[in-house]
Amino acid sequence: MTNPLPEHVRTILFNRVPEVTFAFWVIKILSTTTGETFADYLNADLGWGLSLTTAVMGALLVAALIAQFATKRYNSGVYWTVVVLISIVGTLLTDNLTDVLGVELWVSTLIFTLVLGITFGIWFAREHTLSIHTIFTRRREAFYWIAILFTFALGTAAGDLISEGLGLGYLFGTILFSALIGVIAIARFAFKANVVFCFWAAYILTRPLGASIGDLLSQAPADGGMGVGTTITSVVFLAVIVAVAAYLGSTVNRQRREATALIEDARLVDAA
Repeated sequence: MTNPLPEHVRTILFNRVPEVTFAFWVIKILSTTTGETFADYLNADLGWGLSLTTAVMGALLVAALIAQFATKRYNSGVYWTVVVLISIVGTLLTDNLTDVLGVELWVSTLIFTLVLGITFGIWFAREHTLSIHTIFTRRREAFYWIAILFTFALGTAAGDLISEGLGLGYLFGTILFSALIGVIAIARFAFKANVVFCFWAAYILTRPLGASIGDLLSQAPADGGMGVGTTITSVVFLAVIVAVAAYLGSTVNRQRREATALIEDARLVDAA
């Protein structure tokens, strides 16, 4: 081909993470909610305890990441499996600090804020971008997943600090974090704020939003929840995640076929 591939075609064909669409944000919030409720289900309802739950979920995450890095490009099923598992493990990181080591939530929030900032700093210093539209290499993807893990841990700590530590409740947390995400959306689309900053800010905030929604649904009314329970909440949200992930996968496959057809047409034009 005479001309290089257009940027959007390169992204569709080679990017190792999904395009950021409305469906992306829906499944992201659902996965964070599931991470909160499923961790509580294993830890408390099944009586596994934090140590066993962390060990099992950590092992599953490692296996999922190996599968993810073994793929040549974005695979919807593998990718979202990693997101759900990393959501659970990120939740457990904060829970272990709080419940096992006795670290206060405001301290955990500060720690993960600093660690995430350092991660972004190293990532930018090495790659000169934090954009998720150019995750074409294994190194960039490694930075991406490390950042994702710390966003989940930070979001858990911040969400628990607001809802439980300050005693403001799960409904207040849900409203607060929804409003903050709304502010970011307005900044991005109305005032053209930096797209990379807005993405990561929203990504961090969807974690405490999802956690607040999960706790609001699953916890007992006496604790400020609706009493649905962790089992039902986890199963329903996992089912929706599977359905939306399947939709995203089919959409990506269609886009890849269209991009491949464009490349073939361009080759025919060059040959002529």
